[in-house]
This record gives sequence, structure tokens and C-alpha cells, in this order.
Amino acid sequence: MDVAVSPVKDAATRLGIAVLQPASIKNNSEIRDQLAALAPDAIIVVGYGRIIPQWMIDLPRLGNLNLHASLLPKYRGAAPIQWAIANGESVTGVTTMRIDAGLDTGDILMQREIVIGSEDTAETLSQKLAPTGADLMVETLRGLEGGQLQPVPQDHAKSTIAPILKREDGRINFAMNAVRIYDRLRGFKPWPGAYTTYRGRNLSIRAARVQRDESVLHSLNEDLVRTGGTIVVVGDGLFVYCHGDTWLDVLELQPEGKRAMSARDFINGYHPKTGDHLGQ
Repeated sequence: MDVAVSPVKDAATRLGIAVLQPASIKNNSEIRDQLAALAPDAIIVVGYGRIIPQWMIDLPRLGNLNLHASLLPKYRGAAPIQWAIANGESVTGVTTMRIDAGLDTGDILMQREIVIGSEDTAETLSQKLAPTGADLMVETLRGLEGGQLQPVPQDHAKSTIAPILKREDGRINFAMNAVRIYDRLRGFKPWPGAYTTYRGRNLSIRAARVQRDESVLHSLNEDLVRTGGTIVVVGDGLFVYCHGDTWLDVLELQPEGKRAMSARDFINGYHPKTGDHLGQ
């Protein structure tokens, strides 16, 4: 199996910077000796996801610094970008912090906010946060070296958790309103995605929007016994009823074992009927 080279390693190789890739660090005396010999002023940890051993925390004079993709103490954990979008946040950001013995619990050094666009996905928001976070880490290092930064303890009472995503997180619950479903679809793109079932087989919803047009909503609400997941077909449009008299306008779908397709192609190929249900 081919192993992909990370952008960080690729850049280091091109710049002639040594790359060490230990399988673990906690009880690794060899990597401990190598780092001690380097006598680093700071150690930057990004995207590691494990507890840093105390010997490594104590090693550099400026500390072990982490760049976290949220405004701590909100969204501590493995998937802060995904859960911020999935929970309908309008603002997020990046935080530089000093690592301590906990998970994302260290003192805050600097933060920068970023607006979450109404159509942002985990992919697009990651692309916005990456350069912002890189610049902030450079500012943080300069501030620490110049003695201009005062670490601020986190308010642990205000912390929230962004746990690692599971496949089940992508299953659509039509007991939620359309806005919440749409937010989860954006937050969980590309993985685990948003999926349901139709006629006993898995069906991924690749793209959708909340239907807000009053004239369209009026026609959808006429003469139909509505429960969560009820389908209404209007011409080339595929609409799904959600909690609170809200509607999801489904734009792109991918049936199990098939290619992704537009709502129109799905209607023409699978012939869904008004009154059918998703999630069954």
C-alpha cells in the first residue's frame, strides 16, 4: 500500500529540514534524546490528537504550542470544524494555546475569529482556517519571544466537546428541522456525509438547501399527510418534509452502488412518488 507524504514532510524535505517519524513518543527514549539534543525554544503540535507526555511538555522554554481550529474553550476535541458547522454556528476561529496535561485545556495565547458562511462546508472552512492559523502561530511565536503575550486560563465551565466523527453521525434524522439537517450535511462533508434509506437501500444526499420560498412552501403543504421524511415531487424538484413544517430541497443524491446524480435524474430514473418516505 502506498503511503502519502504529508505537505509538512514534503516542505521540510525540500528545505533540507530533518524529519523524524516515530511510531510513538510517550515512552520513546530515542526520540526524547533527539529532541533534548535539539534544545528547542518551542515545540508546535498541530493535528496530533493524543496526549503529549510530560517530559515533552517540560522540554522547551516557550512551551509546547498547539493550533486548534476553534475559539477555545468551545469545541475541544478531534472535529471542531465539523461540529461548529453542524451545530449552526455563524462564527468560529483559531486558537493558539500552551499544551498542558489535558486535551485542549491549556492556557490560551491568541485567537482570531472567522465568519462561517451559509454555504461553507467542513472542506471550505478548513481551507479558510489554515492560512489564518498559520499566520496566528507566527504571531504567537514572535509575541512569546518578545515577552508580549500573557497566557489566559480557559474557562472550563464554558467548554464544549467536538468528538471524533462516527459513520452514524451522518444518518439523517427527519425529526430535526430542515435548517439543522442542512447544517449537519455541510458539517459532515465529505465524511461521514449525510445519508438515509429509500426503498430499503442506502441513499446519500450530496447537496440540498432549505426551501424558504413562500409560494413553493404553500404548494408543498397542500393536501398531504406529512410526517418526517415524506417526499413531494414537483416537476424536476424533490422536496422532503422535516420537523416544524420545514422542507429540504434535495439537489444531488447518490443511491447505493450508483453514481451521484441530480434530483431530476433521480426522479427520472427511480420514479419516486409524492407521499413516499425517506428513512424507511
